[in-house]
Order: sequence, then structure tokens, then C-alpha cells
Amino acid sequence: MNREVIDRPHEKYERLLAAARGTAAVPTAVVHPCDPIALDSAIEAARADLIDPILVGPATKIRAAAERASLDISALPLIDAGHSHEAAALAVGLVREGRVQALMKGSLHTDELMGAVVARETGIRTARRISHCFVMDIPGHPLPLIITDAAVNIAPTLEDKVDIVQNAIDLAHALRFEEVRVAILSAMETVNPKVASTIEAAALCKMADRGQITGALLDGPLALDNAISMEAAQIKGIRSPVAGQANVLVVPDLEAGNMLAKSLSFLAGADAAGIVLGAKVPIILTSRADSLLTRLASCAVACLVVAARRSDAAKAIA
Repeated sequence: MNREVIDRPHEKYERLLAAARGTAAVPTAVVHPCDPIALDSAIEAARADLIDPILVGPATKIRAAAERASLDISALPLIDAGHSHEAAALAVGLVREGRVQALMKGSLHTDELMGAVVARETGIRTARRISHCFVMDIPGHPLPLIITDAAVNIAPTLEDKVDIVQNAIDLAHALRFEEVRVAILSAMETVNPKVASTIEAAALCKMADRGQITGALLDGPLALDNAISMEAAQIKGIRSPVAGQANVLVVPDLEAGNMLAKSLSFLAGADAAGIVLGAKVPIILTSRADSLLTRLASCAVACLVVAARRSDAAKAIA
């Protein structure tokens, strides 16, 4: 079983877990958990008081996977489904019924789960564009770093990026960032009419100036080096409250984001907790290659998102 040592130094994730443990455990539908890693993730997250899991999927396969791995799932509610597509539909139905406040991907393909989430008549979309955020724990980097979107939106338009940026800002506030500093990335830090991402970056920053994007400082276009390195920003003569100290990186497209996140993971030893935002509930995405701590961190991120939404709802009522 893929269970790395949880006490390996990961100060950023440990702080996330500590913050999440101060909130109520989130009722969560675990969708099609038909392998030991998916089941182990649900069990360990429940033990950590992060989620209250409901297993949704083929009961025979789930129990067989638990038996193979000597995992005790007898105390967990289990809703039988014939196959992965039905499991995704039933889990989304639990959201619509108000029985769960988060979804967690098991051993089905992400597209199967997201297909049920975005279904026109039965899904759980909101007015926001759905987008994905990695919350990266990078060795040597002092704070968690959010990267978006590296998993859902392939070639987002400028309109899409407004929601992608706002989703990431809202996440950063839920994670209790003291100040949210968003870098809109491109290959360069100057606006070049031949490079569409630089035009879109400049437009997003002006939209923030006009209050169309709120809750953060934005700057762009910025190349990666002068987004996260003060030295690089100073050498280029870039003066802004974001350059050199960004804690949210918005990439031009999925390919750039995917390569950035995986480069950090496989070359710099970073861990990448994953969350999907923009639906009625947060969606926890984990990979079988993730360490146990990273899978728990993904659950912790969802806990803090739900807690922030509860707080906002309570303020709205008051």
C-alpha cells in the first residue's frame, strides 16, 4: 500500500491539517472507492476528523478491496451502485439532497466524476466556471503555493480566467493566507500583442482594478522567475507588491500548469494537494501516486473551504 511516513517534515501541510482539525468534519461522498488506496484515504481522513465518509460504488468490489488490504470499513455507510457512472450520479444526488458537503474522487476517472457534476439537469454547477487548484508544499518555499488551472480547463478564455482567478482567491482566503498575491503568468513580463497570454494578463489586472475581480493583489504578465523570486524581479526592475512574492500562480493553459506542477513535484520534491472549485461543493481530487499526507492535505483544504462557506453564509444571514 502507498503509505509514506506522515511525519516527514511538511510544515505547510501540517499547518493546513491543524487548521482543518479546528473545524467540523465534512460529510463527504467518496465516489467509487474500489481500490485500497481510495479506501485508505477515506479511512485515514475520517480518523483525522477531516471528513465523515459515505462510500458510494459497487458494494462487492468495495468490500473485496477492503478485504485485500485488511481495511475495516464496517462502520462506514455504503451506498451500492452498479458501476462508476452510477456511483458518480448517486454521489452528486447526495449533494443535491443536502446529505454531503463535499465529494472525493475514488478509483474512477476524473472525467466520469466531473461529467456527473456538470450534467445540465442533475449536476451541481453554479454560476462560476469550475476550475482546479493545486496547493503545493514546496521544499524551501516558506508558504503554500496555489497553482491554477492545471487539471480542468484546457484552453480557458479570458472570461473563464476571471472565474479561475476568483476561485483561487477565494481558496486562498479559506486557507487563511494573510494577503493574497496573484501572478498571472506568461513567458515574459511585458505586454506583447503577439502573445495572447500577456494581453489576457493585462486585462485581468485591469479588471481587478475595476472591481471585477476582488480580494487580492494582481500583477501580470509575469514570467515564473520574477513572480516568485525577489532577486529576479529586482534585476528586471519590476516594482509591484506581487512580483517576487506571489502565492497564487495563474497559468495560461492546462498544459503549462500541468508541466509546472509536475516539474515541482518530480524535480523539486513538492507535494500537490488537489481541489476542484466552482461547483456547489468542493471536490477532492487525489492521485494514487500521492503520499498519505498529501491525500489528507487535500481533505483538509476541502474542510477549510466548507468552513469558509459556512462562515460567509452565517454572516449573510446576520
